[in-house]
Amino acid sequence: MGGFEGHLFPGLSFFFYGLYHARLFSRASICNYPVQYPPTRPWSKGRWAKLQQIYYVGLLKMLSACVLVAQELHNVPGEFVLITRLFHQRNFIYHKEWQHLTLYMSFFLSGCVDAVSQNLLPQRCAALEQGAQALAFFMCLPLMVSHIQDTEGVELQAHILLIQAMFLLMLVVTAELWAPNMPQIWVMKAFLHMVVGSWLIHIGFMLFKPISGYKWMDDDKNDIMFVTTFFCWHVAFAAVLMTWIYGFSFVWYCYIC
Repeated sequence: MGGFEGHLFPGLSFFFYGLYHARLFSRASICNYPVQYPPTRPWSKGRWAKLQQIYYVGLLKMLSACVLVAQELHNVPGEFVLITRLFHQRNFIYHKEWQHLTLYMSFFLSGCVDAVSQNLLPQRCAALEQGAQALAFFMCLPLMVSHIQDTEGVELQAHILLIQAMFLLMLVVTAELWAPNMPQIWVMKAFLHMVVGSWLIHIGFMLFKPISGYKWMDDDKNDIMFVTTFFCWHVAFAAVLMTWIYGFSFVWYCYIC
């Protein structure tokens, strides 16, 4: 995820997906739903009725992945190839760009599975959706670890903290395969998606468009230490936001809706 846009757009995708799951958890716990994923709606006749019954989450995943792929390809200088041959030698090029595309395509496939399960199958298969999401994170984590090999200082510290959050998120989505109806897993899934998303956005501003106008210095220990402090603030912010969403949902479903 190179450049400012390469951190901003994935961060927004993760963050809004976390908000979506926070709303799902709040509704399920307040309204005593037995499962987090509601069953597929029965199809009604009529053009507009069918449009209203479509689940758009998987489609939005696919659209987000396509936008990220287009943005990545747009920023590639020259011809985008995998191997170049110079002086009778084989050299892999654009290694980070290929890693980015692999990340985006894994979540695109997860979106395809969501769209098929939610809109085309006779009965929604939540286990299939969860398995595809877990597979995407299994691919994402080793790529992120490899991604930081040539980084240092502030960028290295920021991405180590990002990998920490993504590792915890991978554990949560894996545990969801065996315990899909545990509210604790729903909470952690929404919470960690928001942490990863907000921290990705912060990394984009920190490395490429610092709000203060002053560049973060890799050789300044104070800057590196404050990277960890800001990450902890993001964790606290996500926790407060989860609490606010639950409180608002409680008022909405119990007193308004």
